[in-house]
Amino acid sequence: MSDHAQPRPLIADDTNPSGSREIPAATIARLPVYHRALSGLLEQDVPTVSSAELAQLTGVTSAKVRKDLSHLGSYGVRGVGYDVAYLNYQISRGLGLTNDWRVLIVGAGNLGRALACYPGFRSRGFAVVGLLDADPSLIGQTVGPFGVTITPVADLETQAQVSRPNIGVIATPAEVAQASCDRLVTAGVKSILNFAPTVLVVPQDVQVRKVDLGLELQILAFHEQQRLSGSAQGAGVPHDVDVAGIDLREPRDRHAVEGAS
Repeated sequence: MSDHAQPRPLIADDTNPSGSREIPAATIARLPVYHRALSGLLEQDVPTVSSAELAQLTGVTSAKVRKDLSHLGSYGVRGVGYDVAYLNYQISRGLGLTNDWRVLIVGAGNLGRALACYPGFRSRGFAVVGLLDADPSLIGQTVGPFGVTITPVADLETQAQVSRPNIGVIATPAEVAQASCDRLVTAGVKSILNFAPTVLVVPQDVQVRKVDLGLELQILAFHEQQRLSGSAQGAGVPHDVDVAGIDLREPRDRHAVEGAS
């Protein structure tokens, strides 16, 4: 399965005998946005929020907010809105943020080190348990406020056996990304975040999310060009492109390897 062929996610549901509820992928992509907005409201001691207010904070319509949140359960009260603390907890729970997740980063370049230093991971339940690289000059360096030491990428399997990562992050050059991915999968990692400029081929039971900064910049460049030229948007081109919901790449079969927000 490639980066752009993902099964629809499931969220835990205590009212469902099967224990899970199928959630549209587009809704899953927006839940972290709602969570961030609700966390900000909590910091301001705001007790309740309406769907219209949450929509304004997150840049979607109130109807979409209500529909998205309905997938998690019935948490709103007509005329009152949503209890901010309770809804924030339910979204956290649905996204798995109430658990502790171990993250192993492959690639200790500028991006890999920046990720290892990012304090927002720890506050959201993600702990970087390893940072690997092939450059001998980087081995042994300590990175970030949590003291992550860069270790040889040759030790990936040993590192994975010791730290038991739930999520692998690939921040390598494109030419070694697939090999790094294959090693992570062999080591038992089932969830991978890919920053490399390539699409990874993985087994059916492995989830891959791709962050393509170049693609995002190209979309913004298109809109900037339209603005500067003063021309119309053009037929079929929306003013506000939801990049989480589109795929500009041509379809490929799961055995094809493409060349990494």
